[in-house]
Amino acid sequence: MGIVVAQNEIPGAVSVLDDSGQPQNFGWSRQPGLFYDPALVWAPRRRISESDRYIVYTPTHLIILEVRDDGFLGYMGISVVSLRDKKRTTQLFQTFFPLGSYEMPTGSVSGAIRYHHKKSHLDFVPMEGGVRILKMDIPKFGHHRVLRGELVLTEPETAESIIANQPWRNEKSAFRYSRRSPWYTAEGVIQFGTTEIIFTKGNGWGIFDWNRGVRPRSDIRYWAASCGMSEGRLIGLSVGYSSADSSAGTENAFFVDGKLHKLDQVTFHIPPSNWLAPWRFTSNDNRLEMTFTPHQERIERKRLLFHASTRRQVCGFFSGKATLDDGSVTEFQNITGFAERSKMRF
Repeated sequence: MGIVVAQNEIPGAVSVLDDSGQPQNFGWSRQPGLFYDPALVWAPRRRISESDRYIVYTPTHLIILEVRDDGFLGYMGISVVSLRDKKRTTQLFQTFFPLGSYEMPTGSVSGAIRYHHKKSHLDFVPMEGGVRILKMDIPKFGHHRVLRGELVLTEPETAESIIANQPWRNEKSAFRYSRRSPWYTAEGVIQFGTTEIIFTKGNGWGIFDWNRGVRPRSDIRYWAASCGMSEGRLIGLSVGYSSADSSAGTENAFFVDGKLHKLDQVTFHIPPSNWLAPWRFTSNDNRLEMTFTPHQERIERKRLLFHASTRRQVCGFFSGKATLDDGSVTEFQNITGFAERSKMRF
């Protein structure tokens, strides 16, 4: 094993804000027990950033569902990516200066999001037992095709998530409190035009990406995630880094049947001239060695006055090996997932 920096595991329920509304209790956790309330944040509402995103997929399609409030600009976005013919369709409903009007839940365990825009609807509904219901009804999606359906996401019995609470070194009030859960099984049917995308147990997967915090003036974030079956075990991973200070705890973890195995720093080795060439991933604790074979790429851009964001995302397949907490090594082949780089400037 390599030499690693000590990380702060947060064992119980604590607040991410102190009595004056400044961020505190930095580190990582296995369960979403940290308390967050935007009403207690010292920074102005326009600097609070809140987002819920689900990435669900079958062997034929990948669907991204997101609701995001960045203060100045908010949106509900859906993308459907065909993993066979490399076609992509995206629909975006933007709101200028939402400033909390989406009423995003303060926690990641309970509280529904119901986004309605004219005849279009998108609902994220958490239920008891960790089950989540995703509903969508977009009458004119892309080239005037319908996108309609419902998915049921189920977590494994031993489910743990990678929770991280990270500050920025040079911006006192900026922090990001995040949860990532790359281990859902997805069941249901999505009607996409004349195509039915069928999610069944063993052929349907889901990843949950949840973020709350006070945004910095600029940020660059790398993130990769995947989940699927390998040799009869449910494999998941969530790795990344950003401009935030990760010295108290990184947001990197490998999952087997929902159980978390913590990783320290993970490096993305991205081919500089061609993002569709194979990538490598390594960790400073030598617990992760992985290759990523990209399949296709998508870029999304949003701009409003002095707000600008770009997300470059690549879909593909992960293969490699990871050393678990008990010292055993798990190998995995061709697990579907994605890697992305997000740039934001305010």
